[in-house]
Amino acid sequence: MKIRYEFADGTVSEVELEECIGTVIIEDRRLKDSLSRRERYHCDSLDAAQFGGMEYSDEETPETRMEHEIKRVYKSPYREGHENSRLSEMEEMGMEYT
Repeated sequence: MKIRYEFADGTVSEVELEECIGTVIIEDRRLKDSLSRRERYHCDSLDAAQFGGMEYSDEETPETRMEHEIKRVYKSPYREGHENSRLSEMEEMGMEYT
């Protein structure tokens, strides 16, 4: 059995092999081509995706998280009228109120 090899530079070479080795090489090429077609069929190209859309975004960023935390602390009922409270001390030390 002859197996044909095509190289990247365009040259072609044929090699004479035993039947059992040739069968294994042909089967391996067939499986490789089938896998390549299957991967290409199920592939979603990232080039075709629109980045910046809501489907790829995270609605919560560090900035929005900080804004929510500030609003929660300043609207807390423990804060009103208690400037020297434990909450004020925690804020001065940089600790979070939970």
